[in-house]
Amino acid sequence: MARKMLSDGELNKAAAAGEEATTETHYDFDLFVIGAGSGGVRAARFSANNGAKVGICELPFHPISSEEIGGVGGTCVIRGCVPKKILVYGATYGGELEDARNYGWEINGNVDFNWKKLLQKKTDEILRLNNIYKRLLANAAVKLYEGEGRIVGPNEVEVRQIDGTKISYTAKHILIATGSRAQKPNIPGHELAITSDEALSLEEFPKRAIVLGGGYIAVEFASIWRGMGATVDLFFRKELPLRGFDDEMRALVARNLEGRGINLHPQTSLAELIKTDDGIKVISSHGEEFVADVVLFATEDLLFISVIGRIPNTKRLNLEAVGVELDQVGAVKVVDEYSRTNIPSIWAVGDATNRINLTPVALMEATCFANTVFGGKPAKADYTNVACAVFCIPPLAVVGLSEEEAVEKATGDILVFTSGFNPMKNTISGRQEKSLMKLIVDEKTDKGIAIALKCGATKAQFDSTVGIHPSSAEEFVTMRTVTRRIAYKAKPQTSL
Repeated sequence: MARKMLSDGELNKAAAAGEEATTETHYDFDLFVIGAGSGGVRAARFSANNGAKVGICELPFHPISSEEIGGVGGTCVIRGCVPKKILVYGATYGGELEDARNYGWEINGNVDFNWKKLLQKKTDEILRLNNIYKRLLANAAVKLYEGEGRIVGPNEVEVRQIDGTKISYTAKHILIATGSRAQKPNIPGHELAITSDEALSLEEFPKRAIVLGGGYIAVEFASIWRGMGATVDLFFRKELPLRGFDDEMRALVARNLEGRGINLHPQTSLAELIKTDDGIKVISSHGEEFVADVVLFATEDLLFISVIGRIPNTKRLNLEAVGVELDQVGAVKVVDEYSRTNIPSIWAVGDATNRINLTPVALMEATCFANTVFGGKPAKADYTNVACAVFCIPPLAVVGLSEEEAVEKATGDILVFTSGFNPMKNTISGRQEKSLMKLIVDEKTDKGIAIALKCGATKAQFDSTVGIHPSSAEEFVTMRTVTRRIAYKAKPQTSL
């Protein structure tokens, strides 16, 4: 049964009562954290800064994760945001070199791309960050243990060290911050495919790549490989990629991906993978055959763990034996707004809880946890208007509701303002690639919905702002004409 959610006042009273009840109980730590990714490290450091004695454990370092290897820094630093962005930067130069010719740069002969050099630079950077995270923990007096942690009681953690020995530690509070990892859909021949982990560490650059998935990871890797010169085919189940984003923006992303030379296969999945002398033969759900050097499975949905794409790293934590409740995909259930589980001494943050799976969100949850439990300032994570970006080439950034969501939640008419244009840079380079900016406004309040800022900015305030010229950003403050009005309870009218 879920615990009753505590108000701030009740939480303080409960904490005080807990202090009295446990004054004679000695624990090795005030807090023990399992998982030293972004959320775990933040929670450990901030709790220690508030005076707590903190221990944390993490699996041994490796660029490709599994149930037994990981590394301090977690997914974002080692096999996620950071290395991916490095590859995106590398891929962007491919288009920049093409565009440079019309800016007067005479590039004679072939320009070669050295995949292994970039890969080594990427590895050097994640190792540097891995060491920085370790130093941050040490500087906060957090005790780091390298090994696999599991919970053996409401206040006890067992750590299996690298040499196989097991040591148990008691803690007044235990925090689960183990994140999630990619997994492959069960398609015949799936063992021939890779996930995003391996895609960031391929020894050889793939000249022919097939990507299965329409989420942000899929379109990002399609952009990376295409930007570096590979032939890329992108397969996805829906009519457009990036399900869950604004439909109009999805349509533009699809056009831009095609404009960059990526072959799109909407409403198509993969039926089978077969190893051949020439590479991997791929048979689509429509019976078409393709051959590739690498096949990437990136079937994650927008921001949330699905049964297919990613799974929470909870299987080996012994949670069910201790009584911690999990959902249908294995994510830890939190029973209140402070990230507490149904076991009062056990808490959870980050991807392991499958709320909004973004690094900044894990950091927010971890900060709130530390302030609540050890800072004397109960804090609830605020999941409204969380911005996110897709680092395809060119990229997409959004905050607030999509047009479809705005119409669904509206209590009155919706005004849609758009500005589609060819950026100045492209007018000279000759690249046929449009930019699109969009504001969605509640007519009653004049407040932005699709760009719903925390400060509650109104459309009138946008209109009264002096823009930076010449820049694309100024389009946000010069959209004076309504592109379309959507009447209350009407359907969206995007110009796909």
